[in-house]
Amino acid sequence: MEENNEMENMQETMEVNGRALRILVTDDSKLLRKKLRVELEKYGCEVLEAENGKEAVMKTLQEKPDGVFLDIVMPEVGGIEALRVLKEVSPDLPVIMLSSAGTPQKLMETLKLGALDFIQKPYTSIQIKKALDSIRKKAAANE
Repeated sequence: MEENNEMENMQETMEVNGRALRILVTDDSKLLRKKLRVELEKYGCEVLEAENGKEAVMKTLQEKPDGVFLDIVMPEVGGIEALRVLKEVSPDLPVIMLSSAGTPQKLMETLKLGALDFIQKPYTSIQIKKALDSIRKKAAANE
């Protein structure tokens, strides 16, 4: 019984080549960015933030994150448009799409454009952990 509690309290640190994973969270909702930041920091990730697709592209070029969480519906430049540009400038970048308005068409479109995964909001901690595992594996393979 005691061993199980220890396992639950231990958080796996997400690293690639001995350094913390750098993750860019892109969402127009400040509350959602903060919530996802807290979730990612539990795994030792370094978290960057952007509030729209245009900012996500600029930060990706400047900061070179290991992975991006990208909301689909945002003002100025939406997630699907940003995904197109991100894949042009950085084809191997792992991008996880997030949406509360997920339709099968949008899901298929983002996967065809090269998104690594698609998570429906509200997300669970398990979904985020699984996405981070995928990002870490892809980031390690890209280095």
